[in-house]
Amino acid sequence: MDQPTAHDALKKLEPLVGQWRLTAIGADGVAWPDEGRASFEWHDSLTHLVQRTSLSVPGAPDAISIIGCDGANGTYYQLYSDERGVCRVFEMSIGDGEWRLWRDGAPFPQRFIRSFRDSGDRIVGRAEKAEDGTSFKLDFELIFTRLH
Repeated sequence: MDQPTAHDALKKLEPLVGQWRLTAIGADGVAWPDEGRASFEWHDSLTHLVQRTSLSVPGAPDAISIIGCDGANGTYYQLYSDERGVCRVFEMSIGDGEWRLWRDGAPFPQRFIRSFRDSGDRIVGRAEKAEDGTSFKLDFELIFTRLH
């Protein structure tokens, strides 16, 4: 039986690979005083992307995520966990200059949209309002800047 492979879907994750500086800008337009770091690297299997995130903002947890796809239909998922013991599964899409993450589970739905800018060295994102008007508890813009 001839089954599709994940090759094409995994290639869409390539723009994320690397080291990134994270800065956040609050709803008031003022940048938070500290910044963080994110890294995306291929797992040894070359079929999953490992994301590690660390923010030096009080109360912001260090996190790790595993990103993968269903090669048969090209859908993506992110398994998120952080040092608070929080574990979540996000659906994900990537392509055409956008990277989206969403979940509809309790205790609250979360939706994030991130856009690749310029030459792919910047990703600008924020929480997106859900259809029912709710959004993530914090209102801020998160900017990923690739470190060279």
